[in-house]
Amino acid sequence: MDSIGVAVIGAGMAGRSHAFAYRNAQTVFGKEAPPVRLVAIADLNEEFAQATAHRYGFERAEDSWQALLEAPDVDAVSIVVANHLHREIAEAFLAAGKHVLCEKPLADTVENAELMVSAAQASSAVSACGFSYRRAPAVAAIASEISSGTLGNILQFDGSYWCDYASDPDSPHSWRYSGPLGSGALADLGSHLIDIAEMLCGPIAAISGANLPITIGSRPRPLGSALGHAGGIEVSSERDPVTNEDIAAFTAEFASGASGTFSISRVTRGHANDLAFSVFGSRSAARFNVSRPAEFSFVDDTLPARINGWRRIVTGGEHPYIAAGQAMPFAGVGHGVQDFFTYQARAFLDKIAGLDRLPAPATFDDGLRNLRVQEAIVQAVHSGQRQEVPQ
Repeated sequence: MDSIGVAVIGAGMAGRSHAFAYRNAQTVFGKEAPPVRLVAIADLNEEFAQATAHRYGFERAEDSWQALLEAPDVDAVSIVVANHLHREIAEAFLAAGKHVLCEKPLADTVENAELMVSAAQASSAVSACGFSYRRAPAVAAIASEISSGTLGNILQFDGSYWCDYASDPDSPHSWRYSGPLGSGALADLGSHLIDIAEMLCGPIAAISGANLPITIGSRPRPLGSALGHAGGIEVSSERDPVTNEDIAAFTAEFASGASGTFSISRVTRGHANDLAFSVFGSRSAARFNVSRPAEFSFVDDTLPARINGWRRIVTGGEHPYIAAGQAMPFAGVGHGVQDFFTYQARAFLDKIAGLDRLPAPATFDDGLRNLRVQEAIVQAVHSGQRQEVPQ
C-alpha cells in the first residue's frame, strides 16, 4: 500500500484518543509501514468534529459518518460512538470495503455482536476491537511472564476498575446511563477488566455472586452537549431515570481452575481512573495499577524471608512496546494511557499493511466473547445462581 487514509467516527473523549493515536502511529515501530493520512473526523456535533480535526491535524471534519462511506481517501475508520450505534456503522463500512477498528464494548447486545462478527467474516477488510489496556507495556510484560511459566500455575486473579465520573448525582444524564442492567459500569469499565483477566488467566468458565446495583436513580437532563464523561454544562430541573448499574461486583471461575474476584464502579469518589489487578501463581505473583502505568510489582520466594517482598519493576527496553515505541526507550522515562492507544492503532495499521511486527489487535470474535461474559454476569444477577459462560 502507498498509504493508509484514516478517519475517526466520534469526536468525544475516546474519539480524541484514537485521533491522537493515528497522529502518533507513524512515529513508532520503524519505517516499514506505509504512511498514515489523517483524513477526517466525523461527529453529529459539528463543533466537536471541527475542534478534534484541527487539534490533531486531520484534513476535514464531517457531521455524519455516512459522508465517509464512499470517500475514496478513507481506507480505515475507528468507531468511537455510543455502543448501540456500533453495529450499523461497522456493517456499513465493512460492506464498503473499509477496515474497521471498533471501540469496546463491541456492541450493545450479544445478538448485535454476533451479526457484526458475521459481517466481518463476510468482508475482506481488517476488523478489530479496541481493548487498549492490552497494549500497556506492564500488562503485556506480566502476560509474557505468565506464558513463560514464571508464575507457575495461576491460582487467583483479583481486579478492580474504579472511576468517579458518575459520583456526582447532579452530573448530567447521557446515553451512558440508559439501557438495561449490564450496559453501565460493567460494559464501560468492566469490559476492560474482563479482557485483561482472560488475557492473563484464560477463559472464564462461570460467574457467581454477581451484583449490579444502581446507586443514583436519576440525573438532570442536559441542556447542551458534554464531552465524554465531563460535566460543566447547564442542566434542566427535570431529571431522567438511570436504568443501568453504577457498580458491578462478581466472582469468576476460570476454565483453568483459577478463581477471580472483580469490583467495578463509576461512583468511587476520589478514584478518577484506577484500573488495578493482582495475579497469583504457584511460584510467584504480579500486580499492576494504571495510576503508575510505567511499572508493575513482582514477588517470589527466591530471596531469604528477611529481605524478601514485593519488588517494583520499572518498564524498560526489555519489556513489550518500549524499545521501538518510545522516543527515549529507557527505564524510568515513563509513558501513559495515551501511548496504549498509539500501540493499538499501530497494530491495527500493521494488520492492514500485512506486517507482522506486533501482537495482532483484538478481533470482533474477542469482542463477542467479552460480551458473552458480560451477559453471563447479568444472568447471574437475575437468577441469583451460578451461571456458566458459553465456551
